[in-house]
Amino acid sequence: MNWKVCLAILTCNVVFMSSSYTMLIPFLPMYLTRELGVDASSVNIWSGVVFSSTFAVSAIMAPIWGRLADKKGKRLMAIRSSLLLAISYFLGGIVTSPLQLTFMRMFQGFAAGLWPMELAIMTTYAPPKKLGICLGVMQGALTAGGVIGPLFGGLLAEIFGMRMSFFLAAGALFLNFLILVFFIKEPPDTDAPAETTKAAAPAEEGSLWHHPLIRNMLIFAVFVQMVILIIQPVLTTYVTELAGHLDNLIFISGLVFSLGGFASAVSSPLWGRFGQHHGFHTSLTYALFATSLVFFLQAVPDDLYYFAATQFAIGLFFSGIYPSINAILAENTTAHMKGRVFGLLFSAQQIGSMAGPLLGGVIATFVGIKFVFVLAGVIVLIMSIFARRQQKIAMRQYHP
Repeated sequence: MNWKVCLAILTCNVVFMSSSYTMLIPFLPMYLTRELGVDASSVNIWSGVVFSSTFAVSAIMAPIWGRLADKKGKRLMAIRSSLLLAISYFLGGIVTSPLQLTFMRMFQGFAAGLWPMELAIMTTYAPPKKLGICLGVMQGALTAGGVIGPLFGGLLAEIFGMRMSFFLAAGALFLNFLILVFFIKEPPDTDAPAETTKAAAPAEEGSLWHHPLIRNMLIFAVFVQMVILIIQPVLTTYVTELAGHLDNLIFISGLVFSLGGFASAVSSPLWGRFGQHHGFHTSLTYALFATSLVFFLQAVPDDLYYFAATQFAIGLFFSGIYPSINAILAENTTAHMKGRVFGLLFSAQQIGSMAGPLLGGVIATFVGIKFVFVLAGVIVLIMSIFARRQQKIAMRQYHP
């Protein structure tokens, strides 16, 4: 199968997948109160339970699905995930109680794994010299879906009600299922001569966690995702404080949120190209360091327009982190191990997703919202220092 055709198809799939998810997730508290009868005093508790239940299950299941992908086929696991996710969204549209919604989200965690499987398929088809560009494009598609989803979901909810949004998401995932069945072929389980894999030998079965570079990238993924989820829960409150008594506050808040997404969707392919030409360790180090500086700047302003500019800058720099991590993992695993390594990556992200909101909520409540951005900046700055050390080790191995 031609890698360009595969990239085009999977990019469309990623947009459908991401927009379907973000079309619903921001509005779950509203769904609990308006459709499922949860009172205002307990909606925050139910929201926490509903959100975290998916992360807990998917963190356990992701490595299992990844191992099965390497044994039974990456395409088969992508088909499995898209079909089960479609079913989960349909169930979300017919639930009648918060407990049923929690069980639906747990089933969604069981079904999860479409994103890592599509990454695994793409990294197997992509020529070594095009790996960074391919991963950058897919990361940009993921972010673009994240921007489109809330805007589209809010419009649908106003016109047709939130249940229709679940059914539409189910339809989008079922379309993904059909595309995977009829248009994507199982990638070859062979490895082309790896011109880019000189820094370390590709990891083999049973050695992924013991491979220092892969272990470090998985740990990085935990902290990167944790930083994302530290910030997201407090953004609404922070923008509201900065906006004061401006008219159209909801619209303005949504616009500020979307600035980072727009910047990320545009810059992700550029970061992939940069990493391809200058090395993915280099792009990772630069992206982390620049992101940490902008996080520190976000803790400074008392002006909404200043904060909006920093939100755009965050999108520009943060978008270079995951394509670099994904490319480093792809370069250092053989084709028959890519399903497992991206399954572990997804599991690491879910662990970060569980830890982030808890830590961010504690800091915002007891110290202050501005210190949430300071904490995020410190974490990412420390990661950039470790990434720089990893880069030096890789360069010594490349030029012994």
